Amino acid sequence: MKVTFYSNFLTHHQVPFCLEMQKRLGDNFKFVSTVKIFQWRLDLGFEDLDKKYDFVIRAYENDEMYQEAKKLAIESDVVIIGSTTDELIEERLKMDKLTFRYRARIFIFPDGFFNTILDKEKMKLFYGRHIKYRKNKNLYLLCANGYGAKDFNFFGLYKDKIYKWGYFLETNTYDIDQLLENKQNKEKSEIIWVARFIKWKHPELVLKLARNLKKQNYNFQIKMLGTGKLIDKVKKDIEKQDLKDVIEVVGQVPSDEVKKYMEEADIFIGTSDSNEGWGAVINESMNAGCAIVANEKMGSVPFLIQDNINGFTYKKYNEMEDKVKKLIDDKELRKKLGKNAYEFITEKWTSSIAADNIIKLFDGIINKKEVVIPDGPASKEK
Repeated sequence: MKVTFYSNFLTHHQVPFCLEMQKRLGDNFKFVSTVKIFQWRLDLGFEDLDKKYDFVIRAYENDEMYQEAKKLAIESDVVIIGSTTDELIEERLKMDKLTFRYRARIFIFPDGFFNTILDKEKMKLFYGRHIKYRKNKNLYLLCANGYGAKDFNFFGLYKDKIYKWGYFLETNTYDIDQLLENKQNKEKSEIIWVARFIKWKHPELVLKLARNLKKQNYNFQIKMLGTGKLIDKVKKDIEKQDLKDVIEVVGQVPSDEVKKYMEEADIFIGTSDSNEGWGAVINESMNAGCAIVANEKMGSVPFLIQDNINGFTYKKYNEMEDKVKKLIDDKELRKKLGKNAYEFITEKWTSSIAADNIIKLFDGIINKKEVVIPDGPASKEK
């Protein structure tokens, strides 16, 4: 079976899955990178991974690689389309060969709903990518968002052809009981927030939480990791609100060091709204045994978090605050949720499981045999 995955540049979030696919398929797996890594990502310390792995075809580099990428689109048994220039895969779609779109959801509008639907170029892209070939029997959707199926089905797209997907990060193996014991042996409850300091990540809610917890004499410390447009404003607001003793703005941290902070934290809070297509920090904090309190609108939350079993979800701020307080007050509850989170992410949502399941799904469709994946990656989404 020959499988080709088209996307922008290769990211560290995609590498574990790609490596697992290469283990199973060898040279029959390729990743086509369609654009060079953005300079702002390099400035933040991210590595250009396109040149690190031999399974990557850099279609943007020269005409020879571009033509190879175009050839793979026609010859591969299966193609996964994340982001790509449409001309690379147009012939394949016309031939109605087995193809999976890889998307989060439709209703993510950073520019506002009306500005988006009235934008002719954006709607032209949407038509070409999701409507033009909607009658293709061999066009499916891998949905990297717990709300995406509802969005696409609203428009009558990919009916009964949507499967759960997402991000499958490299997981660390811990003695989870010892890790959780280490977390407990601290004077203060440590809360961590990891995100860009931008509007829809809602860093202001972290300050509100700190302000209220401090008023109620809770013993805690919050660390905020990341950078972004709002970081200077957040720092000034921390000063104004007299929160320097309970909030530390750590700033930008290399991705491989973020996990160390999570290993020390008791509680992880995810405050992003529905603009968060996935939210890989949920995977990472689960792997590190954190007790999680996350906005249910984050794309990964419906797939990864079972409320009151391996984490907490919330709809409104007050519910978030109540659940954080509950966790600060109850060490055993923190331990229970943290352990369940670790077990879920290391046993049910790994790159290895994702590769096994997706190959089973591909094989079933190609050979016209029923394959039932009951839950997890590549299971049918309704």
